[in-house]
Amino acid sequence: MKGLHRLRRRRRTLTIGLSAAAVVAGVVTLLPSSAGAAALGTQAAPSGRYFGTAVAAGRLGDSKYTAIADREFNMITPENEMKWDVIEPSRGNFNFGPADQIVNRAMAHGQRLRGHTTVWHSQLPSWVSSIGDPNTLRSVMNNHITTQMTHFKGKIYAWDVVNEAFADGGSGQLRSSVFQKVLGNGFIEEAFRTARAADSSAKLCYNDYNIENWSDAKTQGVYRMVKGFKSRGVPIDCVGFQSHFGAGGPRRASRPPWPASPPWASMSRSPSWTSPRHHPPGTRIRSAPACPWLGAPASRCGVSVTATPGAAAKAPCCLTAAASPSRRTPPS
Repeated sequence: MKGLHRLRRRRRTLTIGLSAAAVVAGVVTLLPSSAGAAALGTQAAPSGRYFGTAVAAGRLGDSKYTAIADREFNMITPENEMKWDVIEPSRGNFNFGPADQIVNRAMAHGQRLRGHTTVWHSQLPSWVSSIGDPNTLRSVMNNHITTQMTHFKGKIYAWDVVNEAFADGGSGQLRSSVFQKVLGNGFIEEAFRTARAADSSAKLCYNDYNIENWSDAKTQGVYRMVKGFKSRGVPIDCVGFQSHFGAGGPRRASRPPWPASPPWASMSRSPSWTSPRHHPPGTRIRSAPACPWLGAPASRCGVSVTATPGAAAKAPCCLTAAASPSRRTPPS
């Protein structure tokens, strides 16, 4: 997740597509064009939406960076500071300092926070990825979730509990990861149950990309998982549609979008949120999806945007949004 930060990506895998993600290339001006224009968060608020960005702790000393973050956005997501390699670089050694900087500053400015992320196959320390014993990995995963969420309890509006667990392509199955290989497919359910035990108030989200097209195997795989969770009482409140944009503006998906009345619209009244990601210039990604996975009215969905301060016309950026079935792009 690259927020107002420059694109020094720690992830090398380049995902083509969006979904919880979207796609394009070109120039996008995300900030108001005139000094008198209302801030993005202010414009979103009357319809019940938020407008957010990813923030890097290392840039909090940059006055231009923080001025834009403070003026425009009312939802903040730590860029890398809550990922496993930063939070728990060695077993039992938790480093909350960088994330605390972002959280404390956001709270002081009246901004809500999204936690990203507790369980993800990427940016994972080697001491975790090398675990082969199920009992050990289960203990490590649950302790990581519990310790991290307990530390931030009462401060986080929504957590991406599990991130990008489904494989690309036509299988509709979970991707290969240390969690899936050692613990089996049940690790996601266990992660969500552990998360709810740690924080009874925060919204618990599953986040992924390339799940905006209803007919895609990956979309169907996530749908089956969420539907199963709801039927068994597994605590899940939201699904993040991770949307990707490059400079130039969003391009409509060429594949079939979601149906106007999603088959799961009655599953829950909780809104769907999203989580941002970046692609370098020229990367092709698909446009913003319809999002009421869990039956949320569009007025309760949120928007998160990231852009480089002072360089909106040139810098790659990403935007994530929850939109009504009839809208292909986020609200302005």
